[in-house]
Amino acid sequence: MNTQKALHVIIACGGTGGHLFPGIAVAQQLRKLGHHPVLLISRKEVDAEASSKYGDLEFHSIQAIAKPATFSLRMPAFLWKLFRTYLSCKKLLKQEKADVVLGMGGFTSLPPCKAAHAMGLRSYVHDSNAMPGRSNRLTARWCTKVLLGMAEAAKHFPGSICEVVGTPVRDELCTLPGRSEARARLGLPAEGPVILVTGGSQGARNLNSMLIEAAKADPGVHYLVIAGRSDQERVQALADNAPNITVLGFCSDMPAAYAAADGVIARSGASTLTELSIIGKATLLVPFPFAADDHQTHNALAFSTRGAAVLIQQAELTTAKVHDFVHHTVLNPAAREAMETAMRSLARPDAAEAIARTILNQ
Repeated sequence: MNTQKALHVIIACGGTGGHLFPGIAVAQQLRKLGHHPVLLISRKEVDAEASSKYGDLEFHSIQAIAKPATFSLRMPAFLWKLFRTYLSCKKLLKQEKADVVLGMGGFTSLPPCKAAHAMGLRSYVHDSNAMPGRSNRLTARWCTKVLLGMAEAAKHFPGSICEVVGTPVRDELCTLPGRSEARARLGLPAEGPVILVTGGSQGARNLNSMLIEAAKADPGVHYLVIAGRSDQERVQALADNAPNITVLGFCSDMPAAYAAADGVIARSGASTLTELSIIGKATLLVPFPFAADDHQTHNALAFSTRGAAVLIQQAELTTAKVHDFVHHTVLNPAAREAMETAMRSLARPDAAEAIARTILNQ
């Protein structure tokens, strides 16, 4: 293949921030190399809001729905919608003169990857998690290669060629603002410890409630809680104007949020973990207990067993355990430095470049 030719690359990456933001990172890298990425996102509000700040990239929305239980009465409707999306993807791939398709995971990736296979195009699927999702395991059968964020996932794709590439992060997370500037941007105190609480792009109701309770009992520490749009009003009411709590529904300036924080309390989605490893933050991980195949616990274990984070299941999380993490790890210089070093050791800052090389050089 003539690697000097500018390729048209379709990147399917909608549904959640964990799929969208890595897809954006790959698109940014492809543009730097002179290629033409087009991103396919879902029609969810979270996709529209998150993608709106990337005006230099081209986005198209496609219908994508979560798979119901196999024997659910909703399965026929799901299959029909999936087939219609597959047909629309074939049409779009022809219109865009696609050379290659990359799916960043979830059921938004399945129709375009299947369409690429039917059209004789190369296609790839990326899975960020230690325990791959069912949709990705299905999509993999139509892909040239499976790209992995964590080596632990390879055993779940026995019939596929796998390559561990890491999970990409957006350009803006590679260079954070200074601590003072970041706090000023977000209206946070210039001095004193700050703990960032984030439940991912869709929020985390139970985690939010527990952390507000813990924050109220810890007035010497400021808590920045990114609650999710749907939970912002409730969490704001729970905070009850406590001076050491800042509640945001959505944060469009995550570089500032990370830079402002001394430590982080978060769910353990793969994209979040990737960002935390790049920036090297001491972190308490609370896996979402209802995640498919409990994949967030598998992700968290990949970090906690290496000393890069503390893992506490949601059912076991208490105010005392939150305070123990904050005061004995984050505010303990030696413990904090050790965890930050371990976190950075798991980073793959070249993930976007590695994915680009793979899909361009086959």
